[in-house]
Formats: sequence, C-alpha cells, structure tokens
Amino acid sequence: MTDTPPLPPENVFDWLEAEGQRRAEAGLSRRMNPRPAQHAVLDLAGNDYLGLARDKRVAGAAAAAALRWGAGATGSRLLTGSTELHSELEHELARFCGTQAALVFSSGFTANLGAVTALSGSESAIVTDKYVHASLVEGCRLSRADIAAVEHASPAAIKHALATRRKPRAIVVIDSVFSADGELAPLGELAEICRAHSAALVVNDAHGFGVLGEGGRGAVHAAGLSSAPDVVTTLTLSNALGAQGGAVVGPRRVIRHLVDTARSFLFDTALAPASAAAALTALQVLKSEPELPAKVIENAGNLAMGLKNAGLPVDLPEAGVVALRTPSPQAATAWAEACAEQGIQVGCFRPPAVPDGVSRLRLTARADLSEADVDRAVKVIAATAPRG
Repeated sequence: MTDTPPLPPENVFDWLEAEGQRRAEAGLSRRMNPRPAQHAVLDLAGNDYLGLARDKRVAGAAAAAALRWGAGATGSRLLTGSTELHSELEHELARFCGTQAALVFSSGFTANLGAVTALSGSESAIVTDKYVHASLVEGCRLSRADIAAVEHASPAAIKHALATRRKPRAIVVIDSVFSADGELAPLGELAEICRAHSAALVVNDAHGFGVLGEGGRGAVHAAGLSSAPDVVTTLTLSNALGAQGGAVVGPRRVIRHLVDTARSFLFDTALAPASAAAALTALQVLKSEPELPAKVIENAGNLAMGLKNAGLPVDLPEAGVVALRTPSPQAATAWAEACAEQGIQVGCFRPPAVPDGVSRLRLTARADLSEADVDRAVKVIAATAPRG
C-alpha cells in the first residue's frame, strides 16, 4: 500500500459508483420488482413447476404450522431449531427419493454449500462443470480443495481431470439440469467415470426433482443412482414443492457427517416450521398426483415447439426449462420487459448467471398451464422478440 493519506469516511465506498456505471454500460444492472399478493401476469419466470406454491393444501399446512409452532425455528437445528416436522420431512424425502437418509437445510443454496464443503477439504480434488450453479461454485471456493472447473458437457474432460489429480480423494460436482439452458447431465456416464477413479458424485437435482423420473423422484432416481453408496443428491424445496428450503439425500453415513461438519447447517437458523410443513404437504400431493411431472414436460415441449415454429432460437427441452438466446444483455432485458408489459413474466438471465456469456430469456413450464396459456405466451414472446 502506498503512503497516500487516508480517505475521508464518506469517500471509502466511492469505488461503488464506478463499478455500478460499468455494470450499467454492459447491461448488467439488476433491480428488484416487488409483486403484489395477487399477480395478474402469467408467471413463466419462477420455479413453481407443479403449481403448488398457491395450492390451498400446501398454503394451509404452512399457516397451520405457523400457528402451532411459531413464525420461526428460533435457532439452529442442533439447538432449538429441529422440530418433529423437520424429522418427518427428512424421513419422507429419503423414502420418496429412495435413499437411506436426508437432511433439511434452510435453502437449496445452503444445502449445496454444506454438501460440497463437508465432503471435500484440503486432501480432496473437486472436478466440476464450469457452468454449474453459483451455489456449487461458492461451495468449491470455500472447500480448500484442488478445483478443476472443466469444459461444459464434457465427460471426457471430467475423466481427464480425475485421472490427473494430485489429491487422494475426489468428488465430481454437477447439476442434473443446468438452470440457464435446461440441458441434462449424463449422470449414468459420470457415475461410471467416478467409479473408475474412486470418486464420489454430488448432484444438484434442483431442477430435476419433482419433474423427472418416476413420479417426479428426480434425475438421480431416473438414472438408477439414488441408492448408490457413492452418490449424494442435493434438492431445493422451493421449486417443484413450492415451499422454501433445501435438502441433501444420500447414504446415512454422509448425512451423519454433514450433521457434524457442514457449517451452513451447524450455524444457520433452521428452516421455519411453516416451510417444512408446506414442503411435507406438497410432497404428499406429488405422491397422490404422480401425473403432475409429466404435465410439466408436456407443457415445456409445447412452449418450445410453438416458439420454434415462430422462428425463435430455442432448443427442445429435456426437463421443464425452455431457454431463448438473445443478442445481448440489453436485448434480453428489453425483451423481458416487453413481455411483462403484455402480461407474461419471463426470466432474464445475463452474466454472471450465464457462464457462457450468452444472455437468455428462461421460461419455466408449470403443470397447471392450460393450452390457452401456452398459446398466449408463445404469441407474446414471438411478437416482442428483438428484430434484426
């Protein structure tokens, strides 16, 4: 540091203006848009795949739990935060997913942080696709492990990184469904590569759970890996289940280890009882209505085909995510705003949310979309598309 005089306190954060200007010029400024309780637009931006966030059974369970257990959990899971609801939810998640055990976290983000950091460390190598979710990226950064973020969608690159690692232990960290473009990871092939190199496989199934596999049991279950002793799955309860929170499911000894060592579990206030009750009830709805995941896939396919027939740059989806490439971040923002003005809410994904630098509109299909909803969405999105 140079011998320059100290800045006055009011100038210490002056650098923020320059950074904000840089983001604005690149079309990367963000802003929050609070919505009212009753939202008139058609929502294709959220992750409520099964349409359960406003289901009266799910919301009613949350309200009843809040009255019975209180508004918050009052402490971490190892202090006062664990309730009978949390234990029941963990039991039901493990049974539904076909794993030995489960552990509930306050969010999918903290579940990913906990799994990656607790299952790695200074004696480990982590191999990951460079396009994985930000929560997995942060887990890798905090892990103290050797990190290899390899070429996207390349099992060969993952195999090479495992074969040339310098650490005795290794885990491969991957998304089952990549959230920006909806692409599926080849989980079966990756599991074989991991086993050939004595590595564990950690899968973030946030966009597969409730959508893919038998009755919505997820991509890991669909790949026949849910009961594998070397595979760990992370979930979010805020997507298909329409609630809040996250979970890790897998071998019992992994879950025991997380209880003892995952800092995002140990030092975080537990998931609110209302959210646990909502997720538990939503899971019961999913089990009683196993046709819901197929409706998500059907509606995603219909959305994509309609947009493709309108001449828009869209790939046919493999799960519930439909992605539309845009020429620039500015074009993505303008397109999303134009859709919103006509009553269609779509996701606007720009760097750093899209690691490949290609800005996108992201549509998430829902089980409760009608044919008229899909037709209306296609017409509005096509009519507002960037020209030239």
